[in-house]
Amino acid sequence: MAANLSPSEQLTYSTVRIECELQDGGLSTGTGFFFRFAEQQAGHVPAIVTNKHVIEGAKRAKIHFSLAGVNGLPLTASHTAIIIDDFQSAWLPHPDSSIDLCIMPIAPLLNQATQEGKRVFFITLEKSLIPLPEELAGLTALEDIIMIGYPNGIWDSVNNMPIIRKGITATHPNLDYNGKKEWLMSGLG
Repeated sequence: MAANLSPSEQLTYSTVRIECELQDGGLSTGTGFFFRFAEQQAGHVPAIVTNKHVIEGAKRAKIHFSLAGVNGLPLTASHTAIIIDDFQSAWLPHPDSSIDLCIMPIAPLLNQATQEGKRVFFITLEKSLIPLPEELAGLTALEDIIMIGYPNGIWDSVNNMPIIRKGITATHPNLDYNGKKEWLMSGLG
């Protein structure tokens, strides 16, 4: 289905814009990405992965999905927003409280869209894309980075597309920055 899209186009469809209405009345936006969990021969669990800080304090949210045509490919400038109440409780936080990640299984959202007669389009990332330890060990102090998402609320709202930015590692990715399993990047701001 996605074979007609270039790798970079596929990556843009692996992200999703999340707009949150906060409990204090404020608004925030963030980026999520689609991932296949529990992948087996019979199928997988589709989910959105984002940072815990994106959904923190959110009471309600909109998730913007691109729509697909009858051929299964994305329809340019056609998208829909699915609204989720009690948003923060829909997410499963990473079990390690120091890791700023959470996931939301999206089968109910996909079913809702189907019941409304909408075909959503997205590309799920999968486990095979996660670098193996030997691949990570080969990283050097200076590596190129590409970021695809919706930073600071920036996006192409007509086409429901993220922006793409390029940067570099600012610290060596194989060293624990300030004693934490983290590293810094620059040039993305």
